[in-house]
Amino acid sequence: MTAYNGGDSPVYLRLRGLVVAAILRGEHREGDQLPSVRAFAAEHGANPLTVAKAYQSFQVDGYVEVRRGVGMFILPGAAERLRVVERERFVDRYWPRIAEHAELLGIDLGALIERV
Repeated sequence: MTAYNGGDSPVYLRLRGLVVAAILRGEHREGDQLPSVRAFAAEHGANPLTVAKAYQSFQVDGYVEVRRGVGMFILPGAAERLRVVERERFVDRYWPRIAEHAELLGIDLGALIERV
């Protein structure tokens, strides 16, 4: 799960976030087959239909191809395209909340950036 994809999201989006993070970390690479719906569901204690919905979103967004009777495979360029989308999501959706919270706590963002 991406660090900023919290518990307030629908379950299928949280499961999707786990796969996105694995792809971005290089645990699943271009050409790799994603774990089966059943295996992923069992590993994460999720309903297979919910996992299927998360997986389908990767197909709809063009990150995977389905090989009928075999599984889903990560397409070339998927990791970089996901990285771009996730960066935009972070800057647009999560960073404003982080910055606001830092301001409430009196954290100087410049000093924080230097620290990390």
